[in-house]
Amino acid sequence: MKRIQKLSDHLVNQIAAGEVVERPASALKEMLENSLDAGASKISVDLAQGGIKLIRVSDNGSGIAADDLALALDRHATSKIACLDDLEQVATLGFRGEGLASVASVSRLTLVSRPQGEPHAHQIVAIDGTLHPVEPAAHPEGTSVEMVDLYFNTPARRKFLKSEATEYAHCAATFERIALAHPGVEMILRHNGKVVSRLPAQSLADRVGAILGRDFVDASLIIDSAAAGLSLRGLVASPTFSKASRDAQYFYVNGRFVRDKTAQHALRQAYRDVLHHERHPAYALFFTLDPAGVDVNVHPTKIEVRFRESQAIHQFLFHSVHKALAASAGNNATAATPASVAIAQADDSTPDTRVTTMSAPATPATASLFAPVRSDSPARSHTPVAPHFEQQRIPLAVAREAVGVYDKLFTGLRDEERATLQPPATAPAAFTPAPPAQDNGDGIPPLGFALAQLHGVYILAQAVDGLVLVDMHAAHERIVYERLKNALESDVIPMQPLLLPVSFGADRFEAACAQEHGEALQKLGIELAPLSPTQIAIRGVPIWLKDGDAVELARAVLKDVREHGMSAVLTERRNELLASMACHGAVRANRQLTLTEMNALLRDMEATERSGQCNHGRPTWTRLSMRDLDKLFMRGQ
Repeated sequence: MKRIQKLSDHLVNQIAAGEVVERPASALKEMLENSLDAGASKISVDLAQGGIKLIRVSDNGSGIAADDLALALDRHATSKIACLDDLEQVATLGFRGEGLASVASVSRLTLVSRPQGEPHAHQIVAIDGTLHPVEPAAHPEGTSVEMVDLYFNTPARRKFLKSEATEYAHCAATFERIALAHPGVEMILRHNGKVVSRLPAQSLADRVGAILGRDFVDASLIIDSAAAGLSLRGLVASPTFSKASRDAQYFYVNGRFVRDKTAQHALRQAYRDVLHHERHPAYALFFTLDPAGVDVNVHPTKIEVRFRESQAIHQFLFHSVHKALAASAGNNATAATPASVAIAQADDSTPDTRVTTMSAPATPATASLFAPVRSDSPARSHTPVAPHFEQQRIPLAVAREAVGVYDKLFTGLRDEERATLQPPATAPAAFTPAPPAQDNGDGIPPLGFALAQLHGVYILAQAVDGLVLVDMHAAHERIVYERLKNALESDVIPMQPLLLPVSFGADRFEAACAQEHGEALQKLGIELAPLSPTQIAIRGVPIWLKDGDAVELARAVLKDVREHGMSAVLTERRNELLASMACHGAVRANRQLTLTEMNALLRDMEATERSGQCNHGRPTWTRLSMRDLDKLFMRGQ
């Protein structure tokens, strides 16, 4: 039996590093929070190879005394709390005292600092957790932390890191999250020696526009609500600006970026009646409350919090956002004002008419974002546009001559394709027992011949015993899905190269995903080429989806790969992904089809397995027999 033994401090630090330093972005977050807690007004970040090779953070904060440098790299040593009362109402971003110690245990770390007013700086070096003696150094007032070769001494952990592009995307996202909450701090980000982002000290409105884009600001509404010691300020995007992922959701508690289920549920409920369930709202919200009302010591990464009065906070967040969204849709004088209008008005206002800024760390310039809105401000126009209807010309002779005409037009249609497909094991319930590729002996196929389209959604077809109605999108979706599934089972989906590549704006995670999984995506018939950290070119799409929306198709595939991983997408989630691809490539409602195209779709349905239901389980067609039609008009009664 093995005896219990005490672990070495170095091993304890490495164990703690597994929780605190999950990836380079985690180390960057710890360093940036230390710089902000030190009161820095300028922070510079240098990365190499996505942060795997190098992370260097330099600031002009208060600095660390020479005698405290070794303590700064020791576990649970901090200047931010001293007792339980401090912990229960902590107001700083960092407080656990284990961030730098964890980073130092899995990298080569150099800490250089010069306190304000000191004649020179001192530095300490930690390699594999071993501290070298403190030495004098040259450095301006402030502190620099340099981390080199993350996980060099734990190669098993290093193997779990993603590609350079993916790790850099996580570092850039961390940089932006922290920069968004501190617009009064000048921040610079360099990657592999190139300046990627330069953010001067600016107003919150300008910082939001620089990080989330001016289109977000233009489509947003200002939130400024306070009650019972709670305050919520920021921007929420209108439902029309919704996203396919949660990447544009920034929620801060007392200046700290968090992912909290209570807040997420409240904000989601506020959008419930105005947002499609598969879309996600976009917002940048800053929630402030008494530090004693929130527990930030829940997780080592400090990204999770626990509210002491969670139900009251849920109601406050829900009503604050729901009221703004409801007012934006009204036509009364109290309608919410778009952020772009309020900002423009704030620029023209005099200093004494502006309200105070949020209580979260910010500069006085951020007050311009929350300036009062004049009653004569223009409101958004929501006047509906009347639809234009036009009668389609449908020759009456078509129905009478359909059998003879279409028998000549479509005899032998897609014979080669039908020969390669196995006939369905059982015919759909409403079909006659004859095989789908055959007619009933009178020259009329099971689904009949098309007569017309109804409102650009349904196909009306004359069958041997009545009328067939087909949902053209659902039917085409099933056809494309079965083709994609059969092709992928044969190894690779055939690709249609695009003569002119289509480019679209993407976030860093999408670009990194496209670069990391480029070869695997080609098995799905999609060829993507990152042009820059924010641009992706589509060079090829599945041959059966060439007429669909290539950009929406690429976004849907990248979203699935990011959330579940490429291996899962090609195995247990394969059918779900192919169904999503088929949905994006199927013909859309209100697309006008010719009679030839409509009949081609009917013939494809007859040759496709399980064509009676779409990928989501909805029926693709139904039949009204002559007897059913006679009952509707009371014929023979």
